[in-house]
Amino acid sequence: MPSKSIQFTNRLGLQLAARLELPLMPRPLAYVVFAHVFTGSKNLKSARHISRALTSSGFAVLRFDFAGLGESEGDFSDTNFRSNINDIKDAAAYLNEHYEAPSLIVGHSLGGAAALFAAKEMDSILAVATIGAPSEPEHVTHLFGCELETIEKNGFAEVELSGRKFTIRKQFIDDLRAHDLPTLARKLRKALLVMHSPKDATVAIKHAANIYHAALHPKSFVTLDTADHLLTNKHDAAYAGQVIASWAHRYLDIKEVAPLNTNKQVLARLMDSDIYTTEIKAGKHSLLADESESLGGNDFGASPYELLSASIAACKAMTLRMYANRKKWDLEEVKVHISYDRSYKEDCEGCSREERKIETFDVELELIGDLDDAQKARLMEISERCPVHRTLNGSANFQTKVLGEV
Repeated sequence: MPSKSIQFTNRLGLQLAARLELPLMPRPLAYVVFAHVFTGSKNLKSARHISRALTSSGFAVLRFDFAGLGESEGDFSDTNFRSNINDIKDAAAYLNEHYEAPSLIVGHSLGGAAALFAAKEMDSILAVATIGAPSEPEHVTHLFGCELETIEKNGFAEVELSGRKFTIRKQFIDDLRAHDLPTLARKLRKALLVMHSPKDATVAIKHAANIYHAALHPKSFVTLDTADHLLTNKHDAAYAGQVIASWAHRYLDIKEVAPLNTNKQVLARLMDSDIYTTEIKAGKHSLLADESESLGGNDFGASPYELLSASIAACKAMTLRMYANRKKWDLEEVKVHISYDRSYKEDCEGCSREERKIETFDVELELIGDLDDAQKARLMEISERCPVHRTLNGSANFQTKVLGEV
């Protein structure tokens, strides 16, 4: 059950669309609710990359569309800031009923402001992370431009936001003004991580300062450097998710997780929406494999051949260390430089043909220490006897079956 599309009903009876992403482990470290940007959706690339980073670190993430947006039911013109807060609470209620109560909320932009208010009203939430959040919810009204006056005068107006038209009613603006975020932050009494970019042209970084200074400890601030407001650069989004995951470990009640529930040592998972970005679980350890952007990948991890080369290099280094220790030789440091001469894409295109494989690994050993020529020669010989090297030189057999196959 790695990832699934779900629906839950909010308190107004509307069906809200969501996606629950689960890590490759028997039980997630914790459950997280993700609240997207104003007029955005759960499917924004930044939301997906942040969620992916959290999931790769062991967290289960529920990202959903607020009522009237994305794939959720409802009329956006009937929603307001309070309804966003309630949608977050209803998403958490769904998790509590079907999985486990969430302990972390991550909110982006106005979703971050709503996350703070929702967290204050939820006992299960122990920590909140905001990204580019305004310290005054009313700040979003600057996006309405000259139509703001029309809304104030006529009670509503059609506003174009990010190339789409939305009907904004006066009750939406009045509700934004009714929520005092700095006062709320002082009363939050939960761990808070404020993330913001000094280059954010939509919500100035002074808003982050206002939230941070109003809140009590424990609180943290992380700058997102040159990132834009929407974190359109996937590396900025992935970084934000990785930092949140690391920070959350300090404040959530995370229990030790059992080893991967599989009868094999390694499990790899690739979702259809991730191009080539593949999650790998090796025992208790998680990592990503990917292809470079030039080959159509996201470049979030090493390629399969790079991982294979890394395995060889690591095995050789460990083997030399064990041998030198046993011989009591002065090997202070060993470095194994390795490269290969064929790309994964080229090999994969020939997967249907036999004898299609890498021909050569170019290996260089850097042996640092007080070693004579005979010792260095012996260590080079021993390096070619490491288990992974010998496995590749041998005739390895693969026995493959499809799970559930009759």
